[in-house]
Amino acid sequence: MVRRSAEVLRALPRTLREDLVTSAADPTSYARRPRWLEWRPALVVPLAMFAVGILIFNTNQYAFGYGMGIQLGILVAGIQSPAIVVALFRPIPAWWVSMLVTVVITPFAKASGPGGMMFPWSGAGIALQAGVLFLLALRVRPRIAAETLTISVVVGLACGVAAPWHRTNDVHLAVAVLVVAVVVGAALRGIGVARTQLVAQEELTAEERSRRTLLEERNRIARELHDVVAHHMSVISIQAQVAPHLVENPSDELKENLAGIRENAVDALTELRRVLGVLRSEDPLPQAARYAPQPTLDRLDDLIDNARGAGLSVTAETAGEPHPLSPGVELSAFRIVQEALSNAMRYAPGAKVRVEIGHHPSAVTIRVTNTPPERAAPPSAGAGHGLLGMRERTAMLGGELATGATPDGGYEVTATLPAQPPAHHR
Repeated sequence: MVRRSAEVLRALPRTLREDLVTSAADPTSYARRPRWLEWRPALVVPLAMFAVGILIFNTNQYAFGYGMGIQLGILVAGIQSPAIVVALFRPIPAWWVSMLVTVVITPFAKASGPGGMMFPWSGAGIALQAGVLFLLALRVRPRIAAETLTISVVVGLACGVAAPWHRTNDVHLAVAVLVVAVVVGAALRGIGVARTQLVAQEELTAEERSRRTLLEERNRIARELHDVVAHHMSVISIQAQVAPHLVENPSDELKENLAGIRENAVDALTELRRVLGVLRSEDPLPQAARYAPQPTLDRLDDLIDNARGAGLSVTAETAGEPHPLSPGVELSAFRIVQEALSNAMRYAPGAKVRVEIGHHPSAVTIRVTNTPPERAAPPSAGAGHGLLGMRERTAMLGGELATGATPDGGYEVTATLPAQPPAHHR
């Protein structure tokens, strides 16, 4: 304990030098700029008016009450009074100025004789120094605020110790005012720091939630696409096994190559199933639903019928000549329509929904619009994955997605997906 105290005492000069010998504009441990500083330009005007009042009062007191003369009184008061404004921008230098003036006026105050004033702090001097300490405590760590308060009290009492006319009650009042100013400033700063940390934590939580939602949606998309790929790998394996029987007298080289193709397909299928097992290890869906065939646009009518059965007013229209699409495009187009209908039921109760599918030679377009809701949507149970899933699916295929409100107050989802035909149609 004694050794620890000795180490603290030896480090004290360095600590005070690091804390108090600085002209930094913001010597604070805030993770970000305090919100109250946004009002600093507006605070300059009332503080400047306060400084002018202090200037007039102190000039009269220093020139006549302290016997310093009008010129020296104006000079000292002119140096001291702006400290309250400077403290908004440079709190530590402003505090040093107030301390320096306290020391400078001490010899004149002693020579002035009894006058009923609260030496070393006059009424205006207490208000000024308390204001500077308050603004300082708002900006710096509590340790620095405690250091400046201690030095202010000690220096003030030391300067007034030889003045026999000062009143003990006045000194107690001055010390109490300075202590209250620092305590209130430090408390307000603590509240600000807590709020800042809370906001930062909320931002981190929101970012983590968004990242987790993104990963969950990508996981779901990956599971579906792995199902599609696994199906095709199974077909390749079967075709490679059957192919030698479709050729009369196949050569050994052909048999060997087909056997290699089948072996590679089986190995790839095994790896895919292993990956699917990992992706589905925490899948809440029933076993039968996990391995059900992935939907395509051929099942769009069933999807719309289900939405109508849930009370949604849906109309559908298909334009262009349908042509074969790759399984990924078919699945993504179906899911985009499904998510758009789910969002309409969730956020636009009573609205009328229109689904338009456009088949083009190089792309397929999906457009889902809904009219304004007829009633307020019920409170949401949490953040959904709808728009995020649409964006992920569209970006994965190299397509484009546009979402937003319509002029009449409804909502629109438009996706354009490249019309990639299946491999056996190319």
